[in-house]
Amino acid sequence: MTTRTRTRARAAGDTDLAEFTERLFGHLPRADQRRWARVYLQGLLTTPGKKSVRRLAASVTESPTASQSLQQFINASPWDWNPARTELLRWVEERHPVRAWTIGQVCFPKRGEHSVGVHRRFDPAAGRIVNCQLGFCLFLSLDGMTVPVDWRLALPETWVADPVLRRRARIRPEVAHQSPEALVLELVDSIAARTTSAHPPVVADLSRLGGAAGLIGVLGRRGHDFLVSVPPALAVRAAGLTQGGDATAGDFARLGNTSHPCSAPLTGPHARPQRQRIHSALVRVPEGEPGARGTHQIYRLFGERRQGPGRPGGPVWLTNMNRHRMDDLLHLVREAGRSTAVLGSLANDFGLLDFEGRSFPGWHHHMTLMSAAYAYALRQRQEHGGLGGRRPA
Repeated sequence: MTTRTRTRARAAGDTDLAEFTERLFGHLPRADQRRWARVYLQGLLTTPGKKSVRRLAASVTESPTASQSLQQFINASPWDWNPARTELLRWVEERHPVRAWTIGQVCFPKRGEHSVGVHRRFDPAAGRIVNCQLGFCLFLSLDGMTVPVDWRLALPETWVADPVLRRRARIRPEVAHQSPEALVLELVDSIAARTTSAHPPVVADLSRLGGAAGLIGVLGRRGHDFLVSVPPALAVRAAGLTQGGDATAGDFARLGNTSHPCSAPLTGPHARPQRQRIHSALVRVPEGEPGARGTHQIYRLFGERRQGPGRPGGPVWLTNMNRHRMDDLLHLVREAGRSTAVLGSLANDFGLLDFEGRSFPGWHHHMTLMSAAYAYALRQRQEHGGLGGRRPA
């Protein structure tokens, strides 16, 4: 690429970023807020390594006060992040058909006790108890791409019940403690209220949520198609039985199942296709919904049966899309794997784990701008061969 071509491409990228920033953050009332939104986005797109506010400011501007202004914009400025997330949602929907709403879960390791929502919990990925924040993300799953558009931060009861902690973290009065299941449902309800497109299936890993059965029931009652990975201990019942004969999702294979040969990977966005046999069964979930209604809903439960010593069972998935082909269901399963890869890209290249502030609004501001930066970089890669930012997953 010649110098003239690079200059022309850079100018086009500057114009694109300005228009993108105005689209998402044009609701901000002050010109300086919109300017710092663009600076933060540009910093996330171009700064290598850790995305601290100081490094973001230094990579974009030579102003000695830029880092202080950025810190103020992210952590202290009271701007509402919801309009920007709505515009990001619509910006993506205008350009791509949405195949699924996929829920991801993130553990944010933290030192100390002052970051909003920090607590100690067991992290399966690390295999130990860690000091962390717990967040949930809603992704738009597109054709071969996955884009984060909305976030929720889990606040333990100790954080919402202590007025000193609330005031220090600037937690809004209406924000209350919610279970992980309630946060997942809030994400789904929020996007359902804002989207201008038909509702696609909800895809989520609920295998670590104790209230998965109740969440499944609520999703069904609200008219959502869904495909969820469920806890192995989830109680299920063969569809042909109205009572008794309960088993667990982990041992569903003895429920009178159907075998489906296939050559697609169950998990992992880059896993090589391999011949495997998927087993499925039609089941009921006794605790899926309160009262008799829960006993009437029939679901399809499926997974890869692994036999022999040293071959533990893989994920087990439950869906209310009983009439869909198994290949279509497995395609949706892979969306969950793709969202995991995107979370890795967000952590490595877009500052997912690098937020240094401690406030509730600051966390949401950073997540909003990071999601916007990822979506913009993905679009620039499509249109200009990578112009404008880091390479998304």
